[in-house]
Amino acid sequence: MEITENAALVVVDVQQGFDEPESWGPRNNPAADENIASLIATWQDTGRPVVFVRHDSTKPDSPLRPGQQGNDFKEYVEQRRGLGKGPELFITKTVNSAFYGTPDLDAWLKAAGITQIAVAGIQTNMCAETTARMGGNLGYDVLFAFDATYTFDETGPFGWHLTADELARATAVTLHGGGFARVVTTKEIVAAVRS
Repeated sequence: MEITENAALVVVDVQQGFDEPESWGPRNNPAADENIASLIATWQDTGRPVVFVRHDSTKPDSPLRPGQQGNDFKEYVEQRRGLGKGPELFITKTVNSAFYGTPDLDAWLKAAGITQIAVAGIQTNMCAETTARMGGNLGYDVLFAFDATYTFDETGPFGWHLTADELARATAVTLHGGGFARVVTTKEIVAAVRS
């Protein structure tokens, strides 16, 4: 795997509100935060661009709505902002895709000549997946850092219930099998960046 010198890491919605279990239910992948932190450090240490995305929920009961502590980035993310040797972008959004945020991610990437992105963050099957799918649709070479994401159990139509692990696997199969992204591990990405 090759990581370009200007590949951008897109860190999606790593916010304190996702640490409120009463709002979300059971989650998977307890190592995700450590892996996200590792990717941020690797990108910053090598001077590559990092995009920090924050979800500003418009739902009145969401812990991610502006003005609530849950809207803030998790501490390990906030502490890393501004420390990189490379460019950094901060995006806010109210929908699933970072490509529909402010400022315009696609325009920023294109202006910088960036053709490859790595996606990490929360939730695997929601905003991280949607951002990866759109990146693929827009022609970017997308790496999806599977173990640097996590999600929660969910109940859908017909009473169907999927665990967080089942949803995460479905995302991985859809993204990889559908050609939207290459689903990889944090270890693989870090090794490629540092090689």
